[in-house]
Amino acid sequence: MMNPTTAASWKFLAANPKSSYKQLFVRGTRIPARTLYGWYAGPEPTPPDEIARQFNLPVEAVLESIAYCESNPPELLADYARDEALMEASGMNSPDYRLNPSPKPLSPQEIARIKRS
Repeated sequence: MMNPTTAASWKFLAANPKSSYKQLFVRGTRIPARTLYGWYAGPEPTPPDEIARQFNLPVEAVLESIAYCESNPPELLADYARDEALMEASGMNSPDYRLNPSPKPLSPQEIARIKRS
């Protein structure tokens, strides 16, 4: 049986081979499913039909993005972990960052190491 989070099981979602993110995107766009989900489940929730209108997408694509994100796919969780590691390594998670928003520069090697993990 196919894992429900694989790209083959989604009509409107697919991997974006040009992105460093492994999560799925709306097919034929640069819009990550997570972006649409953020509009839906964020602090000021937006209804799926309004999200579809804002992004000029079929409502079904928005609903599929929501279902995908709510399934907690491992690639989405891995993308979160990688972003969190990059923010931690650059000091962006420090309480002082709001006062002095200059992340410490990371070497290309450090960035590559974090992205591989």
